[in-house]
Amino acid sequence: MFVQALRMTARDWRAGELRFLLVALIVAVAALTSVGFFTDRMRAGMDRDAHQLLGADLLVKTDDPVPQAWRDEATRRGLLLADTVTFPSMAQAGEGDESLAQLSSIKAVSKGYPLRGQMKITTDPVAASGARGEPTRAVPAPGTVWVDPGLLAQLSTQVGGMLTLGNSQLRIAQLIATEPDKGGSFANFAPRVMLSTDDLKATGLVDDFARVDFRLQIASTNRNDLAAIKAYETWLRAQIKDGNLKGVRIETLENGRPEMRATLDRAGLFLSLVGLLSAMLAAVAVAMAARRFMGRHLDACAMLRCLGLTQNQVTVMYVTEFALVGLLGSVIGVLVGFGAHFVLLELIASLIRTELPPVSLLPALQGVATGMLLLVGFALPPILQLRNVPHNRVIRREAGTPQPAALATYGLGVGAFFLLLFWQAGDLTLALITAGGFLGGFALFALVAWLGLKLLRRMRNLFPQQAWRFAVTSLQRRPGATVVQVVSLSLGLMALLLLTVVRGDLMTAWQSATPADAPNRFVINILPEQTKGVEGQLVAANVKEPVLFPMIRGRLTAINGAAIKSDTFADGEARRLANREFNLSTTNALPEGNEVVEGAWFKDAPGLAEASVEKSIMERLGLKLGDSLRFDMAGLMVDAKITSVRKLEWGSMRANFFVIINPAAMANAPTTYMTAFHVPAEGANLGNALTRAYPNLTVVDVSGIIRQLQDVLDQVVVAVEFLFLFTLASGVLVLYAALMGSTSERTREGGLLRALGATRQQLARAQRIEFVLVGGLSGLLAATGAAALGWALATYQFKFPWTFAPSVWLAGLVVGILCAIIGGWFGLRGVLRQPPLQTLREA
Repeated sequence: MFVQALRMTARDWRAGELRFLLVALIVAVAALTSVGFFTDRMRAGMDRDAHQLLGADLLVKTDDPVPQAWRDEATRRGLLLADTVTFPSMAQAGEGDESLAQLSSIKAVSKGYPLRGQMKITTDPVAASGARGEPTRAVPAPGTVWVDPGLLAQLSTQVGGMLTLGNSQLRIAQLIATEPDKGGSFANFAPRVMLSTDDLKATGLVDDFARVDFRLQIASTNRNDLAAIKAYETWLRAQIKDGNLKGVRIETLENGRPEMRATLDRAGLFLSLVGLLSAMLAAVAVAMAARRFMGRHLDACAMLRCLGLTQNQVTVMYVTEFALVGLLGSVIGVLVGFGAHFVLLELIASLIRTELPPVSLLPALQGVATGMLLLVGFALPPILQLRNVPHNRVIRREAGTPQPAALATYGLGVGAFFLLLFWQAGDLTLALITAGGFLGGFALFALVAWLGLKLLRRMRNLFPQQAWRFAVTSLQRRPGATVVQVVSLSLGLMALLLLTVVRGDLMTAWQSATPADAPNRFVINILPEQTKGVEGQLVAANVKEPVLFPMIRGRLTAINGAAIKSDTFADGEARRLANREFNLSTTNALPEGNEVVEGAWFKDAPGLAEASVEKSIMERLGLKLGDSLRFDMAGLMVDAKITSVRKLEWGSMRANFFVIINPAAMANAPTTYMTAFHVPAEGANLGNALTRAYPNLTVVDVSGIIRQLQDVLDQVVVAVEFLFLFTLASGVLVLYAALMGSTSERTREGGLLRALGATRQQLARAQRIEFVLVGGLSGLLAATGAAALGWALATYQFKFPWTFAPSVWLAGLVVGILCAIIGGWFGLRGVLRQPPLQTLREA
């Protein structure tokens, strides 16, 4: 029987019966495995380099110097320790008016740093830019600094030159080629300046108002035995919880660079979405290809039954044939996906500066499982119906109804396939929304198509043209095929419209440019006695209406009188927000770009403390109007009642604050000031002038940050658009399968009508009307489904604003009609060209 199955497979391949099915399988498997190989290698690289990226086995981050008791306990347990102190500040080079300043990430390190991984240093800027240098276990010597190579050009200096940090002048001794704990493989916004902790105090840059991260690196003496680290971590977490300590957390890879990680996580989700849609579309194409295969083999199967084959023998023969096709398609798809993942890696090569581990077998196994489950769930049920083909079909040509076993196979296969998609996506919400959208769309589209046929029956005589009646009658004669055609076209177009619309909105949300005159410089740490001088310099530099905003650092300690503890918030992001120090502000007037959406702006009555809180943080912390917030501001306690909720335009790049408290309540709070303003390219030296006059100021050039993040996003976008080609191919397969599904019946009908006297022009018009009706309805349904699914993904998964675009429905209508007409013309043009007798004979 196996040999006979091989012969059948070879015959069907030569006849072209299996090629479409094979292509659909290859596209589905390739789409999923390309993303699978890509994410698997990225994840393996992160796991491998996790300790190096931390610089230790365990990293403790605090807002204040690390308690000595924690050090003593680690030492008692025989663990290795190293300290780092990190903060942003201005680095300056040059003298007088020729001096230049640059916002830098200052990092003071102790001896032994890093405990895991190695620094690489060099004096060659070209080598340092290429991450090439000599490994070292040393740290900067007293009186010297190591810097990122890019800082030399920014400050017009060189190795051996002097760098001013606060009150100290330090010599540039080395360039940093690699720094293991700088934040992984991804770009850092500010260039690094590294010095010894012995030189930190003399700079005068660390005071009560400075934003400083104190980090304690901890490592085991035995790299392969982390039991002591685990025990110390357990002890430390208990200390943090029992002491209800704020501003302390265990640093991990996931929160090392949250803004870049969030960007790449969102890109990963979108890559997974593209893969999921490709697989789902391919599943529809496979199902339709198998259905067509069954229809074209009914007569052959009946003949085999007449020649003596039993039902079981027929089943084994066709299952063997499809198993061979599935295995071949899956293996080819895995190979195509393996090659495609190298293209993805190349497209974002600048984001990955470390060598990734080799590929694992898991994505390949997932790909083969996907291909086989596609066949089990979507191709096997129609094939199982072939075993029930009666002998007398050779004479009577009757089709049997689907058997319960075949229907059960549909259910089991579809269920297993969706479980595999959940596994592949790695995100339950994304998988549920996408799968639910497709299943809901399938049911809704089928219902609307059935209702449309009912309505169309009453419209048969709406127009007097014969072609109209031919078209309506043709659709009514095959209600099942018509519904299948509408549903398939709708699903295919929905996925393509979804990716087109959501992709556009996603890219817009990522790449949205700030207004031309939006602030591109922020100045912070302005002391009260410096406000008039700074404001005067800004006015002299033609900055339009400079405004200095009070900024007070405060820690949220209680809500409605209940102290905030480590277990107050179940949500991790809420805990992080509550544990950090807030940048509070105070003002009488509602700031520009702020909108009160609930409550009323405070009146600043004496003796009352009122707070206006930003909407998203209200939701994150579960706050509501009337709640009381207690802030600790360097020992000053203020209990403020929430009297209004504000919505902010974060994209405006103005100075924005989560919490604003009325001035009367903040009169005695320790205050510094900040400002935001726009500087044209020709006025770029203004920041240097400010830091020369006031060395304690920090000037942030936001335009450079935006440009760098934009470069990262551009590469991610290219990778996403490359993978979109797989979905486009899947969509084309579905459209082709949907339009070709009833070719044989249409061919027979066309030949019969021509034999009965219908002209070629009448049939051509009838076909165009039929395809306009099917394509138009499918396009409108697809646009509706894409808009609904896009809204759900944008709202619940990608977390960006969503706007319904009426053009989607117009695009769906036009594309649906064009696809139906073009596909129908390709499939049925032969019916109109050849004689009716030849058509009927071939049919």
